[in-house]
Amino acid sequence: MSNEVLIVRPEDRSSKLSVIGVDITVLATQEVASGQEMTLQKGAEGMGPPPHSHAWAESFYVLKGSVAFSCGDQTVVCAEGTLVHVPAETVHAFSFAAGGGEMLEITHKGHAVDAFRAVAEQLPKGPPDIAKAIKVFGENGVKIERGEPAS
Repeated sequence: MSNEVLIVRPEDRSSKLSVIGVDITVLATQEVASGQEMTLQKGAEGMGPPPHSHAWAESFYVLKGSVAFSCGDQTVVCAEGTLVHVPAETVHAFSFAAGGGEMLEITHKGHAVDAFRAVAEQLPKGPPDIAKAIKVFGENGVKIERGEPAS
């Protein structure tokens, strides 16, 4: 963990990871950001992960467009400027709504970036091999639940 100020300019960003239809740019890993991970996530309408859970909490801030978040029986379409916090071990899903969108994701002491990198490396772009995706996510601390993505 670093105690130095972190400044990430657009030209300093890593290349985008393609994770099942969502473009993810890693802004900071927990090694350089005092235990937090920060990513930019951008997707077309309908893109997003199926219901899943993990041992880390996540917060999402909608930057552009709107995103449908589902937790339990509740689905809420969140517009630009909305903050969503999901506690650790909570089953949740999201999908980018009409016109797609972009959001900032922040995790604390999680391994989301490891999971994103593994999926991007092991699953080619295009229609995903669902069984392989579930396996790769599972190996990286993400439990995929049965059900449909948020809509």
